[in-house]
Amino acid sequence: MNTITRIFIPLLILGICIISYGQTKEIDSVNIDSMEPELASQTYKNEQIEKLKKQKENVEKQEREYLKEDIEKINQQLDSGEITAEQAENLKKEAAAKRAANIADKLAIIDKQIAIYQRTEKVYQASMPGSEDDQTIIRIGGDDNTSESFIYIGKKHDDKPRKYDRRTTEDIVFAIGFNNALIDGQSLNDSPYKLGGSGFVELGYAWKTRLFVNTNFWRVKYGFSFQWNKFDLKDNMFLVNNNDQIELQEFSIDLDKAKFRTTNLVFPLHLELGPSKKIERDNYFRYSTRNQLKIGLGGYAGLNIGSRQKLKYKEGGERVKDKQKGGFEVSEFVYGLSGYLAWGGTALYVKYDLNPLFKDQTFDQNTISLGLRFDMD
Repeated sequence: MNTITRIFIPLLILGICIISYGQTKEIDSVNIDSMEPELASQTYKNEQIEKLKKQKENVEKQEREYLKEDIEKINQQLDSGEITAEQAENLKKEAAAKRAANIADKLAIIDKQIAIYQRTEKVYQASMPGSEDDQTIIRIGGDDNTSESFIYIGKKHDDKPRKYDRRTTEDIVFAIGFNNALIDGQSLNDSPYKLGGSGFVELGYAWKTRLFVNTNFWRVKYGFSFQWNKFDLKDNMFLVNNNDQIELQEFSIDLDKAKFRTTNLVFPLHLELGPSKKIERDNYFRYSTRNQLKIGLGGYAGLNIGSRQKLKYKEGGERVKDKQKGGFEVSEFVYGLSGYLAWGGTALYVKYDLNPLFKDQTFDQNTISLGLRFDMD
C-alpha cells in the first residue's frame, strides 16, 4: 500500500501543477495588468462578450442533447408498458416544446448579459478573469444521493449534460480481518498459526453493473484486488523447504516472531442482490444502494505474485532479522469462494481458498479469512 501511495500522490500533484500552469499561461497571454486601465477594461469586456456569444452557439446543442435524453426516457416507459404509444407521442411533443422554450429563454438571457456589458463603461475592476465558472476543482466522491464514485480534476462545468442512465458504477474496495488455515481433521485451535496474530488485507477496484433495465435488485460486481495473507506461526515453529516439500520444524533457539506472508493478484466476481432506491430527475435517473442491505455471493481467481517468511530472534546477544523470499512452493494459481453481507458501504466479508496453500506439503491446508470489507460507493 505504501508503494501505491508513493505512486498515486506524486501523479495527483503533477496533474494539479499541469492544470494550474495551463491556467496561468492562458491568463498571462492576455496580459491585462500591463495595459492602461481604459484599454484593459475594454479588452476584458470584449472577451466576456465573445464568451457569451460562444455560449449562444452551445445553447441549442445542449438542449438537443437534453431532448434526446427526454425521448430516451419516454421510449423506456413505452417499452415497459407504463404508457401507450399515443401518450408517448404527446410526451415527446411536450418535451420538444419545453426545450424550444428553453432555447429561446436562454438566448434572451445571454443577449441581456451582452447588452449590459456593452452599456457598461468600466468592467475590469468589477469582473476579473478566473471567475467561478473558470475555476479548477478537485472533486473526490460522487452525488450524495447515488452510489457513484469518481476522482475528477479539471474545470467546473455545472451545465455539462448528465448521462441519463448509468448502469455501471465503480468504487474502491478495501478489506481487513483475521486469517488462518483449515486443516483436515483439525480445528482452528489446533492450527499452527495464531488466531489473533494472523490477518489479511485486500485492496482493489471494482465495477458494478445492473443486470436488468427496469430493476436494480440484481447486480454483478467484478474487478481486481491485491490480497496480502499473513500467518503468525506459534510454538516456536517455522517453515522449511525440504526437497520441495514444505514442512513445519521447531527452531533451534527461541523465536521472537515467525511470520509467513503470501501476496496474490485476484479477479473477484460476485452476484450482488438487494433493494435500492430509485432517484428520478428531469434529465437523469439513478439507483442508490446507500443505507440498503446487500448480499454478494461469488468467488475469485488469480495468481500468487510473492511469498516470504520473516524470523526474529536473538543470537549471541544480537537481534537478528532473517527474511526469506520465495522458495516456499506456494500454489501459483489461486482460486476460491467469497461472499459478503453489507449495509451501506460496510460488509461482513468471508473468503476461502479452494487451492491448497502449498503445492507439496505434509498436510493439506487451505486459507480462510473473515473480516470487514469497505466498498466506497
